[in-house]
Amino acid sequence: MKNTALTFRQAKEKGEKLTMLTCYDYSTAKLMDESGVNSLLVGDSLGMVMMGYENTLAVTMEDMIHHTKCVSRGAKNALVIGDMPFLSYHTSVYDAVVNAGRLIKEGGAQAVKLEGGADMAETVAAIVRAQIPVCGHIGLTPQSINAFGGFKVQGKTVEAAQKLLDDAKRLEDAGCFAVVLECIPELPARQITESLSIPTVGIGAGKYCDGQVLVYQDMLGLYSDVTPKFVRKFADCGTVMREAFRRYIEAVNEGSFPSAEHTFRFEGTVSARVS
Repeated sequence: MKNTALTFRQAKEKGEKLTMLTCYDYSTAKLMDESGVNSLLVGDSLGMVMMGYENTLAVTMEDMIHHTKCVSRGAKNALVIGDMPFLSYHTSVYDAVVNAGRLIKEGGAQAVKLEGGADMAETVAAIVRAQIPVCGHIGLTPQSINAFGGFKVQGKTVEAAQKLLDDAKRLEDAGCFAVVLECIPELPARQITESLSIPTVGIGAGKYCDGQVLVYQDMLGLYSDVTPKFVRKFADCGTVMREAFRRYIEAVNEGSFPSAEHTFRFEGTVSARVS
């Protein structure tokens, strides 16, 4: 069954958990889609895990469109959500609608995600009026790293938790079909989840969210520059890959690869021409 913004809402109504993973390329998208994951998020996290930046701020619209195209070609059933990068929606509501439209028209996404709370409600509403589903994102919003002074847990005080709840309600009222809660203590995340009619997707926000999302390189042990507390490593693919690369190099050096089974046969002889 094809996952859509509508099926996300229906899942919340039925009490069904939602699963989301980041994805940035065609081959990985096919594997994830075949696994049955509900959504593939083409996150601006690609700036860190795919491009080697220290944070997400340098990611461009062109970067996002390129990777979203790749993912959308590989996903048949998962809902593909394209992240709106830094400054693609901050300068004006007009710019936000145009750039959201580019992720849909050029990238092939079925929805977009943007960071921010009540301050982004007008922008969200405008994008939704353009018939583009929007997923919100509050708590630790990586594009605000300089304002936050680093990657820090949000909503740790009563006042901060109340602000997050107010932000979530404003995003719901503006038309978001879901909202990501990142690095929020479990209790405030639970209160937000129970207060909304739209699903919450947690990342470092505890088990009471309606769904969960992880950066796939984190959960597969492929990225070691940063290891967030909330990540569970479901497989150590990094170790497997390093060993495979080592075995390949060894096989080439010792002459055991390519062997006869990997070589094309030719019947006949070829003589060297004498000029």
